[in-house]
Amino acid sequence: MMNWQAEAYSVGGALAVGLLVGIERGWKQRREKPGSRIAGVRTFTLLGLGAGIAGLIGARGYSLAAGALIAGGVGLMTYGFGRELKAQRDSTTAVAALLTLAIGFLAGSGSAGLAIAAAAITISVLALKAEIHSFLDKLDEEDVKALARFSVIALAVLPFLPDQPFGPFDAWNASKLWWVVILVTGFSFAGYVANRIFGERHGTIATALIGGAYSSTAVTQSLAQRLGQDNSPGAEDAGIALATAVMYLRVLVLVGLLATRLTIPFLIVVAPPLIVSWLAGWWLYRNAPKCDAPAAPGNPIALLPALGFVLFLAVAAVAARWAQGRFGEQGIAWLLLFMGSLDVDAAIVTAGNLPPDAIAPQLAALALGGTILANMAVKLGITLAYARKKSLSAALALLASMVTLAASLVIGGLRL
Repeated sequence: MMNWQAEAYSVGGALAVGLLVGIERGWKQRREKPGSRIAGVRTFTLLGLGAGIAGLIGARGYSLAAGALIAGGVGLMTYGFGRELKAQRDSTTAVAALLTLAIGFLAGSGSAGLAIAAAAITISVLALKAEIHSFLDKLDEEDVKALARFSVIALAVLPFLPDQPFGPFDAWNASKLWWVVILVTGFSFAGYVANRIFGERHGTIATALIGGAYSSTAVTQSLAQRLGQDNSPGAEDAGIALATAVMYLRVLVLVGLLATRLTIPFLIVVAPPLIVSWLAGWWLYRNAPKCDAPAAPGNPIALLPALGFVLFLAVAAVAARWAQGRFGEQGIAWLLLFMGSLDVDAAIVTAGNLPPDAIAPQLAALALGGTILANMAVKLGITLAYARKKSLSAALALLASMVTLAASLVIGGLRL
């Protein structure tokens, strides 16, 4: 662009910011008496334009003049909204006005695209008042604690971690280790939130599908317990089968993200049991009556387990490097199988952090498949223990998946 075109684009972006926020605020205050509103569409539009001009002046090097313009706008808004804040105790419009000044200044300084994006987010937050309050009404104390814990895990630790190898065999990288924790716990937290929002409203199958994304074992235990106690069972057996099917998808996604070179071999191993699980779940669901959802499985986000997961990953990384030098790829395969019996996610992470020549992708995929088979055996035992005589359908669905996975592992082993 020519210089004047770029400047016009920046100021135009600021004008658009004020107009968009003004339309939302004007519509919100449309029923108020004429003359009682401090700021409407015109005022917000002019605020955005004035802030954009101030940003453009500041970008040309006249910082004092730009600051004076913004300070004047802030002063006018503070004076104008002062009485309203005391009378109505609602600061939303006042904050929106100050934010319009800030975003408009950002646009005028040359970041019009970022400013428009910020304006869109602002308008969404303002317009979705009822939905946001409805969402907050559904939360309980444990949900808020879960959000706080995940915020600490995702935001408060990572910036202070070094991004360089260190430790025995140079096996550790603090930043990468914590990124893995963020990814795995984030996956779990997203499933937990979705379950809290949708599970109770849409029943057992929603609980199974969403909850299976973060803990298929917890979902199996919850549904099997209800199946054993309920005099008129509903879709619990279908939910157990579908939670397992979601588990296959979850580990496949994690392998694709954390151990990319294993994706195709691992897909070949898990595709047959994944299909069997989905077919079994679909068949059981077709023949199941509708029923309410059980209680969602427990909160998956806790700081101490997250720290324990990091420690486990660190030990596994050193063990894998040691096994590589001592026993070769066979030793690594047995190590992955042992680790996966304790935590499948940790085995996937360890496999992804190994050098490309440490173990053949096909052998690593078989080792990870073996860990899933061990996990399936645990879920089969849980189903039989809790549901007892009523566990036949769910147990057969799990057993069919296990047999298919075992056959896939045998065929893959013979091809090595």
